[in-house]
Parts: sequence; C-alpha cells; structure tokens
Amino acid sequence: MSILVCGSMAFDTIMVFQDQFKRHILPDQIHILNVSFFVPEMRREFGGCAGNIAYNISLLGGDARIMATVGDDVGPYRERLTKLKIDQRFLKTIEGTFTAQAFITTDQDNNQITAFHPGAMMQSHLNNVQDAAEGVKIGLVGPDGLEGMLTHCRNFAAAKVPFIFDPGQGLPLLSGEDLLRCIDLASYCTVNDYEAKLVCDKTGMSIEALAERVKGLIVTLGEHGSRIYEDGKVVEVACARAAAVVDPTGCGDAYRGGLLHGLSQGWTLTKSAKLASLMGAIKIAHRGGQNHQPSRSEIAERFTADFGETL
Repeated sequence: MSILVCGSMAFDTIMVFQDQFKRHILPDQIHILNVSFFVPEMRREFGGCAGNIAYNISLLGGDARIMATVGDDVGPYRERLTKLKIDQRFLKTIEGTFTAQAFITTDQDNNQITAFHPGAMMQSHLNNVQDAAEGVKIGLVGPDGLEGMLTHCRNFAAAKVPFIFDPGQGLPLLSGEDLLRCIDLASYCTVNDYEAKLVCDKTGMSIEALAERVKGLIVTLGEHGSRIYEDGKVVEVACARAAAVVDPTGCGDAYRGGLLHGLSQGWTLTKSAKLASLMGAIKIAHRGGQNHQPSRSEIAERFTADFGETL
C-alpha cells in the first residue's frame, strides 16, 4: 500500500557569510538598508516538505507518492526521484514558473536571512488527491499553497483516505476557521511545540480540546521527544539518541516520514512516533534534508537499541 504525500517541493540554496551580520548592519541606518554579503561557500540542496518526507519513507522501504506542483527548472529533482525510485507521477509542472526555492544566508552566529519564492507551489490546488488515491493506505497534507492545503484536505476526506494534517510553515496562511475545518477532516494532526501554541491562539481552543477532534494529535518537542494525545490520554515519547547534532533542517520532515511509515504498517500511534523520533535523530547528524543514507537494517538495529522493539 502507498503513502500519498501532498506538500512543497523546493530547492534550497544555502550560503555561508564568514562574519557576523551585526558587524555590517547599522541599527540607526536600517531605514536606508543597502548591504551586500560576500559568500564564498554555497551549496544547493533538494528540499521541500513533500520531497523530504518521501525521501525518509523510501529509506524505510515504503512506497511514497508525491503530489506537488513544480516549475520548468525541476529536471534535476525529477532525475533524483527516478534514481531513488520514488513515485513522481503526480508532480504537475506549471509552465512558465520556477519550482519553489529558498535562498538562505547564514552568518558565523547561525543567524539567518532567508528569501523564499513559492513559484509553482501557489498552483498546488490544480492537483486532485482523488486522482492518486487508489491503493493509498494513508496520506499527509503538508505546507503548500493556501488553496492547495484546503483542497487536499477536502479531497482526502471525499476519497475516504485517512490523512495527517501538518500545517507547519503554512500556518501563517491559515485562519482559525481554516485550521478547524482541516483538523475536523483529518485523522491525525502534527505540529511542533511553537506551532501548537499558534494553532491554539488562532482557534481559541486548548490543545486538549483540539485533540478531541482527531484520532490522534502529535506535538513534537525537539530534543525532549514528542507528546501524543490519543483517546483522552497523553503519552510522552522519548527522543532517540543522535550521533551528532549538526543541522536541524528537515528533522520535522524525517519525523513525519517515520510516523507515516509506521501508521501505514498498522502500528500504534505511539510505536509510529518512536520510529519518527529515530528518523529525526538520524537526520540531525547530517546537513540538509536529504543527505542521510542509513540502510534499513541500520535503522532497525538503532530502533531496537533505543526502544527495545523490532521494526
């Protein structure tokens, strides 16, 4: 059975400024700000929530289908998906647009200046979940264009396919009414601790009250693990051990990949969250969202070592 992942596909261009921004930005002159940063170090990464999640599912041996809108420049990403044997039949190219991309400049203090161009992502509503629903066990609606997120939630419900609602970076686009509508259609909802507070503020509801509207609600807590709300109970899941802490970029997506894989196998939400935690811990030891390459047997060994269960 397949997992349908709806969300962004993006290129991330990451540049390193070998100094401190604060030494070059004059606080009393920001009304006429005009600065240029020399960045001799640069790398381009494959990213986007849908791409990162599908990558982690593939590491686990799962069958992920990506549904997203991309631009004319998507060629290298399509080649990568082909090599990884990730289903890209439901990637729609929007002619005359760029694939979504982020341009991130980081200084020596790990401060970041980011410019994000959504490009083809804003046309994600042109995809229809029902076109890809046959043979799908579970899905996910992740950060995307506003209309796309709302449409995908409605279409998953119409197709009677259970799905995770994961608003993530798309939260600022969604009103409190939008959030409640999507949560009510979903089977599960995932947010990090900051996003949980924002969802509560926007909806005017407590996290416990929101949890009653879905089969399960998951709040990730970074190094402190995750908290599972299910059937009126709260379960704390410990954070898996990381070999190193190098780059948190894509850790949330790795978590969701593990969560989806577990649920697609018929596991409990708690056991699925344990695998999710492990995938996040593996990812954080590598730069970028898709540069960790553990074998499935390595993942299985670490899962047993950390949680005493078999994969």
